[in-house]
Amino acid sequence: MRFSDSPAVELPVGGAVLSFQQDNGSMHVGTSVWPCSLVLVKFVERCLLGPAASPYADLLRFQGKRAVELGSGCGPAGLGLLLLGLNVILTDIAPVMPALRHNLRRNRRNLPRTPRYAQLYWNNPEQIRALRPPFDFIIAADVVYMEDSVGPLVSAMEALVSAAGAVLLGYQVRSPEAHALFWELCERSFTVHKVPREHLHPEYAYEEADVFILKKK
Repeated sequence: MRFSDSPAVELPVGGAVLSFQQDNGSMHVGTSVWPCSLVLVKFVERCLLGPAASPYADLLRFQGKRAVELGSGCGPAGLGLLLLGLNVILTDIAPVMPALRHNLRRNRRNLPRTPRYAQLYWNNPEQIRALRPPFDFIIAADVVYMEDSVGPLVSAMEALVSAAGAVLLGYQVRSPEAHALFWELCERSFTVHKVPREHLHPEYAYEEADVFILKKK
């Protein structure tokens, strides 16, 4: 991995600073840090630790809750939410796991517990079952960019989240075709709430990045 050739990205969360090294020369998009993961973490942090009461505070009561992140990549969303009290398993495909493990080791001293991680292909039922669903939260950030992967992604979300659970989604349009198909499939099974921009962290409210909350119908 050519981590030294790519800049590290720092993410301040709850009084600590996480640091994520990238491999921008890799052919796998998961070895780079994408803005939606930062936007998602800072939204949750603002809801839980911000100076004003948040309409999302009750939803984001993490104590005793289980979560799994789909497409963890370098790990910023999963590790950021772990710092905020969520018991989350980070997952990705095999070629991305070295980058994820590298950043887990890099940030271990700042984390309250040793992070759990697992290999997961969204179309692999055995790997999905091995995670022991259902989960209270599904975390996903910037995972909708290939039309072929949309169907397996939505199916995995449906299989993993509990009936009363929620999907916390950091989202940016990467492909018009994948975008259209993703929301067509999601709206069959989930109610969709787009977080208003005024509830995002003001320093991490990037113009093209949004946060959505999905709940099973």
